[in-house]
Amino acid sequence: MTSLLELSLRLGERAHRARFEAAAQDPERAQAEVLARLLRRHAETAFGREHGFAWIRTPADYARRVPVRDYEAFRPYVERIASGTPRVLTADPVVMFTTTSGTTSEPKRIPVTAAWRAEMASLTRLWMHGVLQDHPRCFAGKVLYVASPAVEGTTPRGLPFGSLSGVIFRRIPWIVRRQYVLPYAVSVIADPEVRYFVTMRLALAQRVSIASTPNPTSFLRLAETVAARAEAIVRAVHDGTVGEPRLETTPGCGYTPEEAAREIQALLRPDPLRARQLAQVIEKHGVLAPRHCWPDLSLVGCWLGGSASIHARRLEEHYGPVPLRDLGLLASEGRMTVPLEDGSPGGVLAVHSAFFEFVPEDRIEDPAPSVRLAHELEDGRRYYVLLSGGNGLYRYDINDVVEVDGFHARTPRLRFVRKGRDMVSITGEKLHLNQIQTAVREAERSIGLDVWQFRIIPDVEERRYDLLIETRPTSADADAPRFAAAFDRTLASANVEYASKRRSRRLRQPRLFLMRPGWADRMSRADFRRGKREAQYKWPAIRDEWDEASRLEVVRRFEPPE
Repeated sequence: MTSLLELSLRLGERAHRARFEAAAQDPERAQAEVLARLLRRHAETAFGREHGFAWIRTPADYARRVPVRDYEAFRPYVERIASGTPRVLTADPVVMFTTTSGTTSEPKRIPVTAAWRAEMASLTRLWMHGVLQDHPRCFAGKVLYVASPAVEGTTPRGLPFGSLSGVIFRRIPWIVRRQYVLPYAVSVIADPEVRYFVTMRLALAQRVSIASTPNPTSFLRLAETVAARAEAIVRAVHDGTVGEPRLETTPGCGYTPEEAAREIQALLRPDPLRARQLAQVIEKHGVLAPRHCWPDLSLVGCWLGGSASIHARRLEEHYGPVPLRDLGLLASEGRMTVPLEDGSPGGVLAVHSAFFEFVPEDRIEDPAPSVRLAHELEDGRRYYVLLSGGNGLYRYDINDVVEVDGFHARTPRLRFVRKGRDMVSITGEKLHLNQIQTAVREAERSIGLDVWQFRIIPDVEERRYDLLIETRPTSADADAPRFAAAFDRTLASANVEYASKRRSRRLRQPRLFLMRPGWADRMSRADFRRGKREAQYKWPAIRDEWDEASRLEVVRRFEPPE
């Protein structure tokens, strides 16, 4: 029997897929049309007038008139929007902001218009349409889609801000949304442990055929919750209860705890038969795991590129040997690619949706780096991405490094490699060097430990950071564990994504390494011998991995309490 969701995708997305494929055949023309449309639509905005949008005719004109910007350069424009000024970046009214971590303690707020929101939702449906083409039974059962709150608060002038995933979820037609396992109310549960439990209590009561959320670490935490609280889940399914005595909701989300509980409870009925099936899984396998509870699971959608690839490889243990499909290069600033095949982090650049420019990875530090357009990219080469979209970001440096992984028709497929300059990430928290330096100095001030030099290294397998510090000789080693805890707290206050992932235990507390006196000087001199210019030398405070020389310099390692 064909589900309403499947029917909607097959009929509704056919024309969109045709437009997508036509653009992939001629990316140069598609990109020229997108740029012309953006310039024409937003010419009479404050930003458009300042930069002469009405006079721009070519991508080269655009590059000459509009400088590359990061978010901090856009922040004054965003503040004007938040204060109520119309037509600042977009001709269309801004209906909300999406939020994500920035380079400072102030989160980034990305404008959202109704038209741009609809475009992002259509790209999500395009991904789902491709999945359906390759996995005809993937929507035969229930859909597990894990979203974040669409509303986390409002600006002083009443504009809401929240997550793009929640916004898209809430705009799914109700007749389709009823195939989803989770009601929206689950996303606003404040305590991550409670939210994980309620998610899997609802999901294991159903026959799930497709599961999707960006970070594979979320799927790992869900599986760990199932294993740890199996009896409580079985009991709640049997009795038809939520399984948690009280649900606290995220402040500013628009839900009281009672409203969230009622919305969830309305979907529940006692189900002794399903509870017995789950109990039999425990008896047979010794553990309650999704792989044994969802025989119809056809696909898991999550990120497969960058550091996420490490965690994605662990999903089979919990979810079985099901195909994995990347969700694409997406962020609060927009969706940029649409993956069309399983097991690959590469996705086709959405050249019909936004305008893209690319800076070769090795030229990003040039004073005025030349850019490449989508049709000029080379297979196997790495680039930084500049994004221009209908949400009012123009030549926006998203600070992502991508690699060209072949082509679909004539359009490049891109895979995410890593965050770019002065930034590191394990599960999407995007720590900037400014935030790390602030956390080190604040911990130094509060504990009294005198730090001479530091370095941070991601341990992707362990889902935590290693913090290496060299202290002044007068500092006491006994203060090191307190320093590590203070560093962790301050980093959480500086980066909202880091705080969220620490609360949900997708990230563990950093591990501290006390280095031998003179370590930083010896590492620097070794770099000079390898050809680094001393006058232009910048200490690498962020490294992707340990070097053997530094491992030999460790005096003491401090493991945080778990």
